[in-house]
Amino acid sequence: MLYRPFKDLNLSTLGFGAMRLPVLNGNEADIDEKETARMVEYAMRAGINYFDTAWGYHSENSETVMGKILKNYPRDSFYLATKFPGYDVKNLERMEEIFSRQMEKLQTDYFDFYLVHNVCEVNIEYYLKPDLVDFLLKKKSEGKIRHLGFSIHGDLSIMQRFLEAFGDVMEFCQIQLNWFDWDFQDAKSKVALLRKYNIPFLVMEPLRGGKLASLPAEAESKLKALRLDETIPAWSFRYLQGFDDVMVILSGMSDMQQLEANCKTFETFAPTTPTENAVLYEIAESLNTGVPCTACRYCTKSCPAELDIPRLLYLYNEFKFTDGGFIAKLAISAMAEDKQPSACIACGKCAELCPQMIAVPDVLEEFSEKLKE
Repeated sequence: MLYRPFKDLNLSTLGFGAMRLPVLNGNEADIDEKETARMVEYAMRAGINYFDTAWGYHSENSETVMGKILKNYPRDSFYLATKFPGYDVKNLERMEEIFSRQMEKLQTDYFDFYLVHNVCEVNIEYYLKPDLVDFLLKKKSEGKIRHLGFSIHGDLSIMQRFLEAFGDVMEFCQIQLNWFDWDFQDAKSKVALLRKYNIPFLVMEPLRGGKLASLPAEAESKLKALRLDETIPAWSFRYLQGFDDVMVILSGMSDMQQLEANCKTFETFAPTTPTENAVLYEIAESLNTGVPCTACRYCTKSCPAELDIPRLLYLYNEFKFTDGGFIAKLAISAMAEDKQPSACIACGKCAELCPQMIAVPDVLEEFSEKLKE
């Protein structure tokens, strides 16, 4: 197992994510505890020492199951991470209750890593109030939190606002990073901002929820020509091995086969080269089948509804690539109703000015209908 330093700790480069544990009868709330315990045992023997869960995972059952299993191992043999569920702003009224309950569920006296969870458009105004961070800093002073950080699904502007407020007390960040999102979600700008603040980061969604674990035949052939024996999922991990400031690469593994394969990958350090990265970015571009908006913003100057059309088209692409994933839905739900896709009056002025000849009204109508579904 490869390791990376973080302060005085030595963290396994591969982290065990507890968001996609094996389940029974296809019910994500019904975790297969026996199989999960078997996987944790294997992970421990393979050298994984970072275990990541959260209040909301598996319908609030992940922390309970992981607590039962990890109780069987010496507390100083692993690092435990969980998160405050501020994605539901009502939870900010229950800080003490939730934090205490998390300690009970995970059967621990302290958390090695604790995160402000999912900083995004929906909760940024609430998160910017000092209440939660002050509460967590108090828990840190009491020894119940060793290291405090945050995870983010919001865009760059959301990250900037959060760091301007709390960058001096945040020790790490968890971001969505992979070779597809380097450009698609502008992860490169988020990485640059974290480096400006000297904040190391953990990676979530290295395989984009499994979408990067298998690729079209032509793309796979290009990668096989570069590394014949490398598996397709391993390419995403090799890419991330090239980032010196990545602390841990989290993988939400659903079965033993995935765990064994990932552990094998992290036995060796073989980061992708600049030439290989260029091929990955080329494949990423081919996978993006959304609208080719370049955010020139010509369209916004003529929109009578004053919609942020480039932002809406970006979220449309995200929604389409993830088959309706939660990121786009959250962002849209945080917008005023008169700024959502449904507010488009289909006047066509934006399309007339679009250098990419995007039929914007048609796209926004489609987006609005899909969001209703």
